[in-house]
Amino acid sequence: MNRFRSSLLLAATGLAAAALRAQEPAPTPTPAPEPVATPAPSPAPAPAPGPEGPAPAPPPASPSATYFNPAMAVIGNFLAIAGHNPIDDQPSLQLRESELSLQAVVDPYARADFFLSFSNDGVEVEEGFVTFLHLPWDLLVKAGKFKAQFGKVNTMHLHVLPWADEPLPLVNLLGSEEGWSDAGVSVAKLIELPGDTFSELTAQVFRGETVGLFAAPSRSKLAFDAQYRLYRDFGDDHNLEIGFSYGRGFNGVATDSTTELGNTHLVYRWKPLRGKPYRSFILRSELFLSRREQEGPTQKATGFYVSGDYQLSKRWFVGARYEFSDRASDANARDRGEAVTLTFWPSEFSQVRGEYRRRRYAEGVEANEALIQLQFSIGAHGAHPF
Repeated sequence: MNRFRSSLLLAATGLAAAALRAQEPAPTPTPAPEPVATPAPSPAPAPAPGPEGPAPAPPPASPSATYFNPAMAVIGNFLAIAGHNPIDDQPSLQLRESELSLQAVVDPYARADFFLSFSNDGVEVEEGFVTFLHLPWDLLVKAGKFKAQFGKVNTMHLHVLPWADEPLPLVNLLGSEEGWSDAGVSVAKLIELPGDTFSELTAQVFRGETVGLFAAPSRSKLAFDAQYRLYRDFGDDHNLEIGFSYGRGFNGVATDSTTELGNTHLVYRWKPLRGKPYRSFILRSELFLSRREQEGPTQKATGFYVSGDYQLSKRWFVGARYEFSDRASDANARDRGEAVTLTFWPSEFSQVRGEYRRRRYAEGVEANEALIQLQFSIGAHGAHPF
């Protein structure tokens, strides 16, 4: 009975409280603030967002149509020759070479470089390789087809040579004007020495197929190349580079006949940073050695050149070269020559060069020739190795 009374009392109390709350006025809701329109950076202001919230962000702009294209360039090399040379009889007028370069970064770890050569003999891949830039121990690795790191002039493309032709040792001892170029793998390591001296050690292995130089008789007959070079600055205006190279491969005369190559090169540069901005001088010199196994006695040939190029003014350069070379297959036959050059640079995209050369061949023939070279380029062409 007492429990029943307590329940009735609680129910009556709850009803009274509900009646009192019903008689109180309902609270007025606080109005939400009106959204304010934000003017866009474009000339016309953007409309105010609707009550559903701010407008969605615009989609990201799509990349340019050429965003993923490599840097491309074309370099033309026109050559005119006057004079008589029955040993090296070239056309009087020719577009000697047109080089198409394609260069780009592959991904954060590698870049690719392709150089296609269009010449009188057709089209070929002069160089085409990938370079891996971020490897353990700061190694630099290349794979593809490229010029062997042998000496100095062999690593240069035709359009960066300081002459309109190639020195005799390159032609006589490395097989042709193209020099030593092949498919392979290269590993290089930069070594810093005391006294701000830098050195680089390079080791390369090639397929062993280079016209006039190597002809591997089987897949296992590879060619090898190694180079060690040192570089140092002397003050702000002078620097010196010295290198030593060794190469070996099978020459195809017999199953196991080989050709061994040696090279020592020196490059001295003078380029004042103050006072004489349009004066400079470069001295280049290389000694080539060749040991070729063939039928009969092994041929030990020697080749050498030295050249100097002096900048007269902003656009004018003058140079001279002395050279001699035995022939790889006949070390008793020696060719000699001299050349002088005069170069005019209208701009960084064109070049006109005149060259007078005299060559005395082992057959007793003396050739005097005048060469006029015109080079021109379009597009973005990456810098070549220093």
